Amino acid sequence: MRTPLTGLGTALVTPFTRDGAVDEAAVRLLVRRQVAAGVHFVSPCGTTGEAPTLSQAEKLRSVEIVLDEVAGRVPVLPGAGGYDTREVIALTRAFEQMGVGGILSVTPYYSKPTQDGLYEHYKAIAGSTGLPIVLYNVPGRTGVNLEVRTVARLAEIPNIVGLKEASGNVIQMCEVYAACGAEFLLLGGDDPLTVAVMAIGGRGIISVASNAMPAEMVQIVELCERGDYVAARKLHTWLLPFIQVNFVEANPIPVKAAMAAMGLLEEVYRLPLVPPSAGARDRIMHVMQDLKMLGAAARI
Repeated sequence: MRTPLTGLGTALVTPFTRDGAVDEAAVRLLVRRQVAAGVHFVSPCGTTGEAPTLSQAEKLRSVEIVLDEVAGRVPVLPGAGGYDTREVIALTRAFEQMGVGGILSVTPYYSKPTQDGLYEHYKAIAGSTGLPIVLYNVPGRTGVNLEVRTVARLAEIPNIVGLKEASGNVIQMCEVYAACGAEFLLLGGDDPLTVAVMAIGGRGIISVASNAMPAEMVQIVELCERGDYVAARKLHTWLLPFIQVNFVEANPIPVKAAMAAMGLLEEVYRLPLVPPSAGARDRIMHVMQDLKMLGAAARI
């Protein structure tokens, strides 16, 4: 049985206008499209949403818009993470007052804390709020791995309810499941491993690809939930070229380029992100042509 913050969650991109502001009309369009496609929750203001470049006011306004558009139909799990624990707590409290369904909190990046430091960081955040907290481990970006023993310690804190695991290490994911049990929500953070994560006990995926292809990603996850791994693998294999091309350059560069080609948003990034190179763009467009994605914005 699916519970809140399980199933298919979309790590929402943040669309910008040509003058660099958050494109509020486009945010609304994207959220409506996600809900119409049947996603189970949405996660704005994370890495895919270029959160490091968003001011606190922009984060709060973006989440306000998302909450307004979903109108209670699906949970909203905004990103609230970083290397300043006090700042994360302040943002978490602000989100809590807005009525979000929980927070997704990436490990502190660059500062590379010890495992004890990671534990104390998350313990302090959990103690500051009544919201459910989903930990987020992505060592390829942050430079620090949230080890299984630390996850298991944190899982004992009542409002730390799950982990988005984007290490790409399936063995580590198996160990998290074994250490924390089925009640602790193991969520995939790597689209190419969606079926694998679900097969080892994962409860869903927080997806980049679903920004462009939400209905297809929902179907893959729901097939896995029903135990129909043959059909899930077939659809996942068909979509795999697009899933993989989303990481030909740093996320979210490729997926925003793809969404712009679909007419969903203006192709605008905030520095230090820039548009894809000519070679990367050719690869993205080739995959989209093969999958008949170009001009597909009108369909769910």
